[in-house]
Amino acid sequence: MFRYNGVEIEDTFAEMFPMWAGRVLITAKNEKWAFTAAKLATGFGTSIIMSPAEAGIEGMLTPDKTLDGRVGVIIQIYHRTRPELKEQMILRLSQCILTCPTTAAFDGLPQAKRKVKVGRSIRLFGDGFQRKTVVNGRKCWKIPVMEGEFIVEDSFGVVKAVAGGNFLIMAENLDAGLKAAEEAVDAISKKCQRVILPFPGGICRAGSKAGSIKYKLKASTFHSYCPKLKKLIEDSKVPENVNTVYEIVINGLDINAVKSGMAEGIRAAAKVSGVVKISAGNYGGRLGPYRAYLRDVLQLE
Repeated sequence: MFRYNGVEIEDTFAEMFPMWAGRVLITAKNEKWAFTAAKLATGFGTSIIMSPAEAGIEGMLTPDKTLDGRVGVIIQIYHRTRPELKEQMILRLSQCILTCPTTAAFDGLPQAKRKVKVGRSIRLFGDGFQRKTVVNGRKCWKIPVMEGEFIVEDSFGVVKAVAGGNFLIMAENLDAGLKAAEEAVDAISKKCQRVILPFPGGICRAGSKAGSIKYKLKASTFHSYCPKLKKLIEDSKVPENVNTVYEIVINGLDINAVKSGMAEGIRAAAKVSGVVKISAGNYGGRLGPYRAYLRDVLQLE
């Protein structure tokens, strides 16, 4: 155990695992419609345990940084394999972005060595009326829609990324815990790039463990971190003066991006009065090959 800003930090690590990730730049006439498409396209994307993919909004781009000179929002989509990721990208782009007023969709990983033919598949919706086009040197498709045309890039880069970065905020009460979690999410969102927070509002109140004690499930509630159970079980990890625990989960395009997100989030959470302890979830190395030690993340000796 060590301390940061007076808050106890457990000397442990977050355990992470590899997933394939795609990154999509959504542009639109204005911020409202760009974010509308982004939120819809990343829906039901919290955990690969049961969601069809993990997904989230990375951030916003000003018109001077997008391909077509319009406001943009970047999203990320994750899956275990490239074929499954391709399928999810096709489904989410076609159902949530193509249908959304004024939007276009471009590859957010143009330098990636591996590509999946997402736009080339979606073009078939044009029923033979689709046409090739070029936007800023990128091969794209114009698909006729009732509003006018939907522009989508022909192929999208995918990379082996890192999922499951996390830390646990333990607080005296719900108000302190929720404020700390919100401050952590705000800091990560403002200061970090190439990461997403896939859970609702970036916060998870129902952390899970692998498997189940009683049932045949892939995952179940992380009972050791449930405050209501601390007097009922022998393996509780909840301190006596803690009554709320929140988990912040971070996926990123590389491990350094995830570690940066963890650092910013922990620093922000540790400033909130009522936070007792910060820890991280792991399974002793059985879940994945990547580790982020909290001491290293915070760059403490």
